[in-house]
Amino acid sequence: MDLFGEDTDAEDLETPLLRGHENKTKKAPACCSSRYGLALLSCYGFFVAYTLRVNLSVALVDMLNNTHQSSTNHSSSVCPAHDTPPRPVHNLTASVYNWDSETQGWILGSFFYGYITTQVLGGYLASRFRAKWVLGLGILVTVIFTLLTPVAADLGAGFLIAVRVVEGIGEGVTYPAMYTMWASWAPPLERSRLLTITYIGAQLGTVVTLPLSGEICFYLGWTYVFYVFGTVGLVWFILWAFLVSDSPNTHPRISEEERLYINDSLKHELSSSTNIPWRAIVTSRPLWAIVVAHFSFNWTFYTLLTLLPTYMNDILGFSIQHNGILSALPYLGSGFSALISGQLADYLRETCLYQTTIVRKIFNTVGTIGPAVFLVAAGYTGCNYTLAVAFLTICTSLGGAASAGFNVNHLDIAPSYAGILLAITNSFGTLPGMVGPVIARSLTKHNTIKEWQFVFYIAATVNVVGSAIYAFFGQGTVQPWAIPTIPNTTKIEEEVKLQPQAKPESDC
Repeated sequence: MDLFGEDTDAEDLETPLLRGHENKTKKAPACCSSRYGLALLSCYGFFVAYTLRVNLSVALVDMLNNTHQSSTNHSSSVCPAHDTPPRPVHNLTASVYNWDSETQGWILGSFFYGYITTQVLGGYLASRFRAKWVLGLGILVTVIFTLLTPVAADLGAGFLIAVRVVEGIGEGVTYPAMYTMWASWAPPLERSRLLTITYIGAQLGTVVTLPLSGEICFYLGWTYVFYVFGTVGLVWFILWAFLVSDSPNTHPRISEEERLYINDSLKHELSSSTNIPWRAIVTSRPLWAIVVAHFSFNWTFYTLLTLLPTYMNDILGFSIQHNGILSALPYLGSGFSALISGQLADYLRETCLYQTTIVRKIFNTVGTIGPAVFLVAAGYTGCNYTLAVAFLTICTSLGGAASAGFNVNHLDIAPSYAGILLAITNSFGTLPGMVGPVIARSLTKHNTIKEWQFVFYIAATVNVVGSAIYAFFGQGTVQPWAIPTIPNTTKIEEEVKLQPQAKPESDC
């Protein structure tokens, strides 16, 4: 089996399908365009989504009694503690709790128990109703319950877990709804660019939230973490409600040139059928390749997302003030990596004429094997703080390349059903968030370096296995069950257009 070019003939047909029709209509400028405006606002939306998802990871360090055992707040860390200035007295009034490591694991993982329940439902609702409101109202629910988090924590761990579950239910619709919107907005040869702009918001949300949460905890107290980011989410919802439309045809401010360009580029990919081919979807081998890749990538991603602040505190001995800043560095690198990967992937497809399947597999391999290597290496750095932070940063930065791999592949194989496909793969991709923190905390009860090495080995192994399966079975062409039905009156004409044609010369 050819690892990176299994369906060469199918890929050959992709060139006229994508490029032939796009060339008929002049490409609309990107500057000040409605599609890039949507990309920026959706980037802000995912920024909000991840601030609300991640803030507890840092705040939890400050919510526990063991963070107040001494002036350094981490006297029990494995490595020598770093010096930190005295904390302001006024921020010591927030409640602290006696939760053991297993309870902490359940609190950190509880978000994903709600998150998984609305994946498929979110994709279905977005395809049947207005995806704009499915996404907007979902994040609004998370915003409201984020503001209630301090009250829930005072009532007990069970109430906090329940609130986090509801927050997950709200955010569960975000990715499926966003993919449904991009199916109507993203020209095929701009998909990697537009989607990476959108999803870099998740990285930026993590980058900003981790250090800012640490500073808020240090100067104001952990309760303000939820109030500040909840307010930021309310501002986004207002902008989203008034400035975004579900499709180019309903946007009141889009130029006619851009509307025609988007519609013409997508008219041979989007199906007008209202029937969803469920059987074909769930038996699709390329879809299951994405499922495996999504699951394996998220195992490492969620392990670090939820537990990196704990590792920085319990093993490396960084204070709450320094913890967030250092925990954010890996995600800053990941954001840059994702942005560059999206640009490079579309350049390889559009200018160098690389097959989509090859491009997706290359970027996915870099984004999964690279992190596996550096994650294992980070476990053997001991108390070498510089090397540990460097390896963890490289690990997560390389993971950003996967944004141009499996992460955008749903739109390649079934644009009309991308939201539903994303809902399916993200449901499986949520499982690591549910069980990963619980398993990791149960394996690190004594907080030894050897225990954390084992946690890193598990994540790396899952990454490697998932990468291999995607490399063998992933595809980059629209699947037969997702191709729109061609009316009989135009069938002959369309068959002529889809005949293999000589590819234009590459500029690479």
